[in-house]
Amino acid sequence: MNYKNISLSEDAYQVLKRAKQSRRESFSEVVCRASWDEPAEAMDGALESLEAEFGHGKTAVTAEELETSRRMHASKKASR
Repeated sequence: MNYKNISLSEDAYQVLKRAKQSRRESFSEVVCRASWDEPAEAMDGALESLEAEFGHGKTAVTAEELETSRRMHASKKASR
């Protein structure tokens, strides 16, 4: 296995340390388990996603719709 050295701020280190699920879990395992937001390639892509999920002409999204969208995307990531 290849390794890379990285530098973290003390705050970032503490966040990573708190994310460990056990004393035996490595920081590499924590990072690989993390869920990272994937930014839209372009605003057109974001708009297409909103329209596909909520209907054409959608100009605003409620908090409930946003949470539904987050859950949908999280489940898609988990199934990959």
